[in-house]
Amino acid sequence: MKQHPGTVHHVTAADRGQTLAAFLRPRLGDASWSRVQKLVRSRHVLIHGNICTDIARRLKEGEVVKVLDVAAAPLPKADDVRVVHVDADVVVVDKPTGLTTTRHHEEASWPAKRRQLQPTLEELVPDAIGRFFLARGSEGQRPAKRTRIPPVKAVHRIDRETSGLVVFARNVPASRILAEQFRLHTTHRRYLALVVGRVGAGMIRSHLLRDRGDGRRGSADSDDGKLAITHVAPVEHFGDAYTLVECRLETGRTHQIRIHMAETGHPVCGERVYSAPRKLEVKDESRAPRVMLHAAELGFVHPVSGEELRFESPLPSDIRKVLAALRKAYPT
Repeated sequence: MKQHPGTVHHVTAADRGQTLAAFLRPRLGDASWSRVQKLVRSRHVLIHGNICTDIARRLKEGEVVKVLDVAAAPLPKADDVRVVHVDADVVVVDKPTGLTTTRHHEEASWPAKRRQLQPTLEELVPDAIGRFFLARGSEGQRPAKRTRIPPVKAVHRIDRETSGLVVFARNVPASRILAEQFRLHTTHRRYLALVVGRVGAGMIRSHLLRDRGDGRRGSADSDDGKLAITHVAPVEHFGDAYTLVECRLETGRTHQIRIHMAETGHPVCGERVYSAPRKLEVKDESRAPRVMLHAAELGFVHPVSGEELRFESPLPSDIRKVLAALRKAYPT
C-alpha cells in the first residue's frame, strides 16, 4: 500500500461526518480496510496535530488529517506521570506530552475498552498516586499493598502536546475552591516556549473567540470574546531565527499562548494549527517533534491550609534535545 507519508488532507464540507477510515481509503490508493486500520492504530495519523487511533472517529469540516511516515511515540502510561505533590486534598503532577488532561465531551459515552486505547491524564493520575504511595511506603516504612485511589477532579487543563504541571483536586470542596482560583486568575502559571524569530519582552492583549471565522480560535478585531493577556520575556536567543521565551499568563484561555505567539508572528515551534499572518512569511525549520510548550511553574493557595504553594518542572528531554541542536546551529 502506498501511504503517501507526510501528506496532509483537509476535511471539506463533503467529507463531514465520514469515519477516519472511510476518509483515508481513497486518499491512500484505495487501500484495504485492514491496511488503513493498521495504519491508524499504529499511530501514523494525526488529526489537527493530535494522534488518533480510532478508525471510527467522525470527522468535522475544517479538520486537518496528516499521515506520518514514522509512527508517533506510544501514549504515556501511569508510570510516565510524575507525582510532584500529593496530600488529602490536592495532587500536582508533571504531565508528559501526548495526553489530554480530561476526556472531551464527545468521548464521555465511550466504553471502557475504547477509553483504554487513549487514556487521559485525569484517568491515569489515581494509578500514579497509588504507585507513588507504594514506592514510598508510609512515613518511610515498608510499602503497604496498593489500595484503590478514588478518581481526581480536574480544575484546569493544558493541551495534549503541552507538557508540565497540572493540579487536580481530590475531593469536592477542594475542587470548588481551586476552580474559583483559576476562574479569578489568582494562580501563578509560567510556561516556557520555543518560538520562531527573535522576540523581545512585552505584553500581548486581545479578546479571543471560539471561532474567528474559519472554525478556529483566534483574536477578535473588537472587544468581542474573552480577554486574554500574556506577558512574554526572552530567555535565550538563537540568532534571529528562534527564541526560548517565558510566558506568564494573566488569564488562562484555551490555546492562549499558541494563539498569541502565532498572531504576533512568532508561532511556537512544532505548531500545526495556528500560523503567523501570511504577510510575515514565517518558516519553522526547528524539526520540533511536537508543540514546544512546557508548563514550568504552577502556584496556588492550598484549598484547606491556605498555604501558598509553588512548584517547578524542568524542561523535558524532547525540548532539551531541540534546544541543544539550535545551540550548535546558532553558537553565541
